[in-house]
Amino acid sequence: MKFLKVNPLEKSYLDKIGFSWHTDTDGSDYLDSNLVCVSEDEVKAYYEAANELYDMFVAAAQEVIDNNRFDELGIPFNLVEAIKMSWENEVHWHLYGRFDFAGGLDGQPIKLIEFNADTPTSLFESAILQWAILKQNNLDESSQFNNIYEALKDNFKRLVVLDEDINDFEKYYEGWKILFSSIAGSDEDMITTKLLAYIAQEAGFESEFSYIDEVEFSPEGIFKNDVNFEYFFKLIPWESIAIEEGELAMLLTQIMQNQKAIILNPAYTLLFQSKGIMKILWELYPHHHLLLETDDKPLIEKKCVKKPVFGREGANISIIESNGDVSFQTDGDYKNNRFVYQEFTNFNQNDNMYYQAGVFFAYEGCGLGFRKGGLVLDNYSKFVGHIVK
Repeated sequence: MKFLKVNPLEKSYLDKIGFSWHTDTDGSDYLDSNLVCVSEDEVKAYYEAANELYDMFVAAAQEVIDNNRFDELGIPFNLVEAIKMSWENEVHWHLYGRFDFAGGLDGQPIKLIEFNADTPTSLFESAILQWAILKQNNLDESSQFNNIYEALKDNFKRLVVLDEDINDFEKYYEGWKILFSSIAGSDEDMITTKLLAYIAQEAGFESEFSYIDEVEFSPEGIFKNDVNFEYFFKLIPWESIAIEEGELAMLLTQIMQNQKAIILNPAYTLLFQSKGIMKILWELYPHHHLLLETDDKPLIEKKCVKKPVFGREGANISIIESNGDVSFQTDGDYKNNRFVYQEFTNFNQNDNMYYQAGVFFAYEGCGLGFRKGGLVLDNYSKFVGHIVK
């Protein structure tokens, strides 16, 4: 791997724009002061991988729906109807997601780790901050695979035009409003959600931010201060709503049935989010060059990674050697999840740190960023920008 050393963004600047999680609890910087050097060919490969995989995920989700395989993905029963409704009507447009990849640099093949399709974070870092790093260091801002902001702006317009061509947005837009919500207490979630609200305004929507506990839900719609919102974006995982807020899951389903609001990201993105879909992908596309073999039981005589289907931030991960021995494991809150077993693959490495590529997807692959950390990336992993050289 090759790197370009840069001057980091000032903490005072980061505080001023609301990016408060710039320093980890051990005092180290969350934003790395090196940029990963990526070639044009490597960028093209990441872009094409994201586009190809999205089509494969659509086929896998169709397989799950057609053959009622929701339980294999750990899908809560109280969301199945919402998933089916959102899948069958194209007004439920997928706004954005993030593919996580191993490899892609120095000749290492790109391999899909997972698809954060429902509530992907690191959006502010990828769309805004790594661009700002180039600008502050007097580097060419265009020397980056980072069209995330514009791609999201265009995709907001597609909520109305429902087509690749967005030129008719003003013609069809009738003042519909989007309410953006996150849970109070998380600066990261709030800033990510407010950024999306700002981009929606730039696209031409009326939009507003509110914490989830300030929102009123009823079968007749979604309201704040008696104002009705036709769209509702929630940076709250669908599975968390299903398990912890069953009444809200029921109300959101009723709102969709009554066509009173459209929820973003759509309920069907939970199918993409579940790591259980990796098993379906391997069935449909065995030995595909972008996939790792995945099953719901340990792989025979193959080193593999045991993962909860809805785990986050590296929790409850085990690395199982080919002889069955567990060589590494993490604790967490997901031990009661369903699990999948994914073939082990090597990440790009430098100085005993492992690098995972994140490729954002908004109608197409639109931006790249990296996270680095230990053998399993967790909440203490660092964000690393990139430059195309």
